[in-house]
Amino acid sequence: MKAQRLDIITTLPQTIIETILCLLPIEEAARTSILSREWRYKWTTIPKLVFPHSMVFKRTIEEQQLEQTSDTTMARKNMDTTCKLFYAIYQVLLLRQGPIQEFNLTIRRHGTCFEIGQIILHLSRNHTVLRLTLDLNNLLLPLSLFSMQQLTDLSLKSCAINRIPVFNGFGSLTSLSLEFVYISIECLKHLLRVCPSLKSLKLIITDDHIWGDKTFRIMDFFKCLPVVEHLTTTRYFSEYGVNVSVPEETSTSLIHLKYFCSKEMRVVERSGWTFLFVLIQCSPNLERIKLEMNTEIDTAVDDCDEEFVMFEEYSNVWLEHLIELEVKDFKNCKTMMEFLKFILARSPNLKKVILLTWMNDKHEELEMSTILLSSPRASPVKIIVKNRCRAQP
Repeated sequence: MKAQRLDIITTLPQTIIETILCLLPIEEAARTSILSREWRYKWTTIPKLVFPHSMVFKRTIEEQQLEQTSDTTMARKNMDTTCKLFYAIYQVLLLRQGPIQEFNLTIRRHGTCFEIGQIILHLSRNHTVLRLTLDLNNLLLPLSLFSMQQLTDLSLKSCAINRIPVFNGFGSLTSLSLEFVYISIECLKHLLRVCPSLKSLKLIITDDHIWGDKTFRIMDFFKCLPVVEHLTTTRYFSEYGVNVSVPEETSTSLIHLKYFCSKEMRVVERSGWTFLFVLIQCSPNLERIKLEMNTEIDTAVDDCDEEFVMFEEYSNVWLEHLIELEVKDFKNCKTMMEFLKFILARSPNLKKVILLTWMNDKHEELEMSTILLSSPRASPVKIIVKNRCRAQP
């Protein structure tokens, strides 16, 4: 008699099987139901559901030809595929046999707020979702989301928040990401106020995404983040924060902040530098700073001396806990060099400065490094210059 072949995978603990199935696309995980009677419903208990736009939007050659010949026919095709996506989501939710802890949905073509609202409403009533990611192709965010008060991680992209209802707030939310979300400053401040446990905040917005009154005080914004540890903003956001005069006296309102990243920062814009220095002044425990400079070359950069006054205004700033500074797309100009000298002289625990640059001139790069190494430093910091031009194959 032949020994029965051992099925190692089936004998694994259920938690490990769920982890493996979570790594598969949802349609592939569902197909494991045909393996055997034991596997028929295993996929229905996985705690993470991801519905990407590519799930039913894979275009064939025939569809590409339709797009070129008939806009009406292609629009009808897009609507049909959108319906297929929502039908697949409904089917999965109906077959669920376990809790859903993480739910990701990406819409790249036309959908409706009603359909998305129904899905979110079902999740809020029947599952304890902890992590939610929505990319909604500029659709209005359904109000049913605000009933999911158990959320710990919320990521919203390409959607619109018209208003925030009166509710108890997201008391458990520790991570919030808003990317290209249409929202007013008042709605944003209200949203942050009802998230008292927020430790990580990412705000990627442009001028077009803020509607209504765009002015606010820097300190009012910081006061909405009493326990934040990681903060990422763009230069567009910092511009609004300095439309109103900066207070003469600042406080340590960001006492828990350890990491700050500023994207699309420009050398010649004083508002961005002001926002950065006020933030540093309010963050006594800041450990890491990352500046992603705007790659647009401004011809006025080398002649801009106005910014140097700023360094004198913040001469009392001392970065006791700063460990690392990284500047992406660094440009060798007076303002940037003065900023680096400022940081080097006031950071007694600074260990590493990383400069990612596009400089083609090796002599200029060597001269810059020499100037920085000979400048007053509060610590034996290591300065690393990575030339991205020479790194290209």
